[in-house]
Amino acid sequence: MTLHLDVNKPHLSPEELSRLREMRTRCARRILLSTTLASSGHPGGSLSALDMLLVTYGLIKHKPEEPRFAGRDRVVVSMGHISPGVYSTLAEYGYFSEDDFLSGFRRTGSGFPGHVEYIAPGVEWDTGNLGQGISAAVGMAMAFKMKNLDNRVICLTGDGEHQKGQVAEAIRFARKYQLDNLTVLVDRNHLQICGDTEEIMPQSIRSLYSALGWQVRYLADGHDCNAIFTALAEAYRNKSGLPTVIVARTTMGKGISFMENLAKYHGSPLKPEQLEQALAELGVVNDFAEWQLKRQEPVRTNTIQSAPSLYPEVAPGSPLVYEADKKTDNRSAFGNALKSLAEANNLPGSAPKIVGVSCDLEGSVKMGGFRQHSPDAYIEAGIQEHHAAGMSGALSRENLVTFFSTFGAFAVSEVYNQNRLSDFNHTNLKVVATHVGLDVGEDGPTHQCIDYLGLMKNYFRFSVFMPADPNQTDRIIRHVAVSPGNCFVGMGRSITPIITDEDGKVFFGADYVFTPGKADWLRRGKDLTLITYGALVPSVLQAWELLRQEGVSAGVLNMASLLPLDEESLADAAKIGPLLTVEDHHVASGLGASAAVALIDRGISAKLKRLGVSHYASSGKPAELYADQGLDPQSIAAAAKSLL
Repeated sequence: MTLHLDVNKPHLSPEELSRLREMRTRCARRILLSTTLASSGHPGGSLSALDMLLVTYGLIKHKPEEPRFAGRDRVVVSMGHISPGVYSTLAEYGYFSEDDFLSGFRRTGSGFPGHVEYIAPGVEWDTGNLGQGISAAVGMAMAFKMKNLDNRVICLTGDGEHQKGQVAEAIRFARKYQLDNLTVLVDRNHLQICGDTEEIMPQSIRSLYSALGWQVRYLADGHDCNAIFTALAEAYRNKSGLPTVIVARTTMGKGISFMENLAKYHGSPLKPEQLEQALAELGVVNDFAEWQLKRQEPVRTNTIQSAPSLYPEVAPGSPLVYEADKKTDNRSAFGNALKSLAEANNLPGSAPKIVGVSCDLEGSVKMGGFRQHSPDAYIEAGIQEHHAAGMSGALSRENLVTFFSTFGAFAVSEVYNQNRLSDFNHTNLKVVATHVGLDVGEDGPTHQCIDYLGLMKNYFRFSVFMPADPNQTDRIIRHVAVSPGNCFVGMGRSITPIITDEDGKVFFGADYVFTPGKADWLRRGKDLTLITYGALVPSVLQAWELLRQEGVSAGVLNMASLLPLDEESLADAAKIGPLLTVEDHHVASGLGASAAVALIDRGISAKLKRLGVSHYASSGKPAELYADQGLDPQSIAAAAKSLL
């Protein structure tokens, strides 16, 4: 029978304390066995945090038999390396069996990886990259506030990871948005991998939270289950508008005499002879040999959870059509589409479906109209991109369509790892980056993001779309809003001409539907094909006209969908003749590289030349920067002729 602790009680009963002691012994045994069986893992921190884990899962609303039931509270374990402690606790509460855990821990293909992952029932978020868990927890707590739900979020963190700057970003954000449904537990054992936290990087954790406006509780004994319960129960009932942190003084390796207060056991398992001594101290049978035999059996996969699949029904709204003579930019079209989506989905008296997040750039990324329509759904994260990216990912997993928008250099390059964790966690994040490429112009090379596609290609669950003009921007934004999954949409800074066909009619008109993996033949040709996307489409079309005047019949293929890529159209273009890729991106890692690989994989031999950014640019007008890189219409036309 599992343990249920009543948060309205002043303290735990003797029977409950006795149960918790028994549970601790069983879990400590599992922690030691699992890490020695795997010959790797983190037993010391697991024992340090074990009492907090046991009380937390006894207190929260959850259903082990239904791990993802909607009314559950969320527990985010930011220090994901203490997976032995987490899995041991979850087994104790009935999420899966001890046999499942011990026979599979850290084995290839099992449901019990070395750092906690959502594939294990009861785990909410893949962690391990320290310093990001609080941001994820904040995203979940923010979602519950927006939807007026009473779910609570508890985040277990280590003291060493508070050296990360993102932690302070998350703390400030939680206070600003009055997330009193969030509680952070700090395992303050004063040790990290290389020794004492005060020697490696001194810090005052309580002062940090206090200075940033949180309610701060200190537990002198972080292994006193009654004290942990009292502090957690008080935080659970909190309605003050202030988030709570509980800093608990704990002991690394707690309960095993020769492990206590030794940093080496942060990440070192016991040898078999040490395990025998430790299990004797616990007063339990040493069945290590039996488990060794069980781990020779095929790996079980029966406990593995599939990725979360929750996504709201979203009305796409009515597409906006920009006429051929319209002078505007793609980012304004993004802002207009986002406002239109809000009008169709964020209805009065109901929780919002569309959420916008930005970092002190509301005007630049054109979110003003969205904010005016849905002020409670607009989230201003300040100049805190690391937290904003991580928080947005978690927010998007809570049935909210989340648009995270800032400049390309901040939305991609700066937060590569935060987006990577969102990719691991099967989020539904919509990253919309304005000010991408050399089109940023006078802001100079630090802000000219030329690596967006190269970086995004390293993920496995991100789509990448680069619209050619405001009309295609509108359709792409509506597409990503109604579609689950992670998407990156990039665009430049400048006013963008409306793309037309050869007769001067709007190409991406009212009947145009954006389809991922489908390119657009803007022009057809018989001699060669120019392949491009985004900000350079107008220049390529001008080059097409120059070639036409010289009797060269060129096709123009717009690859707005870069991930997935339209390989069929590439193959068709290769049958026509030479290929010239033209892009506002690092030439070594962009569309040209993708096209070359796609053709090679298909066994197609084609004459291919790649134009792109070959060196860091300077500060100047985009047209001048393009000319310097050989990306102006005249240079593009000359490169095309050189292929014939």
